[in-house]
Amino acid sequence: VQLQASGGGLVQAGGSLRLSCAASGRPFSYYTMGWFRQAPGKERELVAATSWSGGSAHYADFVKGRFTISRDNPKNTVYLQLNSLKPEDTADYYCAAGFYSGSLSGYATHLPRNYDYWGQGTLVTVSS
Repeated sequence: VQLQASGGGLVQAGGSLRLSCAASGRPFSYYTMGWFRQAPGKERELVAATSWSGGSAHYADFVKGRFTISRDNPKNTVYLQLNSLKPEDTADYYCAAGFYSGSLSGYATHLPRNYDYWGQGTLVTVSS
């Protein structure tokens, strides 16, 4: 599976962005999809993950209702809507695919090692 992330950019605090991640290769619906982020000097952390169907999602505590993950399986694309952005949201954002099509309750979505494929990062910069 090849993943191509896009949609990052420079935005003022309080603004919004929508990140996209287009997948190609094996059937998209086989995969749990996640968005991670990594700021300079920090470890990569989960932002959000969605089940193979898009019917359930996990969010990091710091999201607090500001971000929404969604997926369009016919279009082989997963999205991350970022609202009410804060300067501390500045990071490279990565999409990732884990070969798992079960319930999210049985999957440690926060662990990078549980994802088999990674896209390149897309940089989100939030100015104050």
